[in-house]
Amino acid sequence: MQFSHIIGQQQVIQQLQEMVNHNRLSHALLFIGKEGTGALPLALAFSNYVVTESEKNKPVATTVGLFGEEPPPSLGGGQGGRLAAQYIHPDIHYSYPVITKKSGDKPISTDFISEWREFIKLYPYGNVYDWLQFIGAENKQGNITSAECADIIRKLNLKSFESEYKILVLWMAEFLGREGNKLLKLIEEPPANTLFILVTENEDLVLPTIVSRCQTVRIPPIDAADVADALVQRSKLNEDQAGQIAAVSEGNYREALQLIQHAEEDWQALLREWLNAVLKTGPIAQVKWVDVISQQGREKQKQFLRYFTHLLEQSIRLRTMGEEYLPLTGGEKDFALRLNKLCDVSQQQAITLELDKAAYHIERNANAKMLFMALTIRLYHIIANHSVIEVG
Repeated sequence: MQFSHIIGQQQVIQQLQEMVNHNRLSHALLFIGKEGTGALPLALAFSNYVVTESEKNKPVATTVGLFGEEPPPSLGGGQGGRLAAQYIHPDIHYSYPVITKKSGDKPISTDFISEWREFIKLYPYGNVYDWLQFIGAENKQGNITSAECADIIRKLNLKSFESEYKILVLWMAEFLGREGNKLLKLIEEPPANTLFILVTENEDLVLPTIVSRCQTVRIPPIDAADVADALVQRSKLNEDQAGQIAAVSEGNYREALQLIQHAEEDWQALLREWLNAVLKTGPIAQVKWVDVISQQGREKQKQFLRYFTHLLEQSIRLRTMGEEYLPLTGGEKDFALRLNKLCDVSQQQAITLELDKAAYHIERNANAKMLFMALTIRLYHIIANHSVIEVG
């Protein structure tokens, strides 16, 4: 992984490069970024950059061996960057949540290193759920164990093989829990030229004693334009599809890739049918619609709610900024205008809040029929004081 493979995040990349180039590199960094923002790819690319830059200052071995053999490849020959790019550099270590394969096991990350290399090549923007399913966790809980912490301490106290630095990339630091206390002394007083790169989606779940020992690097959501460009270049979407998906994904590239699977879904037609059932055609149509949506999978249900939220946000922006400042596709623009006739801003905000609550409960396996019927009733009460306008 190199910085050129990262989607957007140019400001963060520049910040990281300047740390190295200006000798301001802390021994412990905490990358904080929500799912799909690229925190893990940035950490991987940064570890590659550190070893590549360090090799530039290391002389190339030229002495012929005792028996006349050629000297082995060294970092001065550019070998370090190539090894790092393949995730096999001997001085870059990886730690991540793992599962127990059988009772009594004390699993460590290196037990799953082959799967890890394959996973980050295929799904660098994946989340921990993707990873655990990739290794066949099913319903098992992933952890970074006490045995893993002991193995980290052992590896980082060894002498480096090739690079000037020994680097640990620890993904999902929130999975350390109390076991992270075992690493405090090592993080506070590391061996020379040891670099910790910890990655988390939720800073609040990382031990405060670890956070306080790290320099934080905050990873913002990816700009929608960068997400759209990546979808066009990497997934071969047309610009209209890419733009719509980028807007709905809200800077989460993993979510954008999930949405591609349903790029042909007619969310507008489904939403139009729902709103007409709520406001015009009545209870029988509402029950029929709830039956249809409840048969969809959780991911589709969440994406539908997210798309409705996106249209409501666009409606509010259209109302406040004007059409000339908010380019929308023809269908979305027409729908946003109709939503503005249907609801005022306070009602749109109230609906958005209800949609967010529903998405939260869907993630926690709420009964879909009960949830969407309750949501239908709430929508009716939010907008019932307006005259009925058919959503065309």
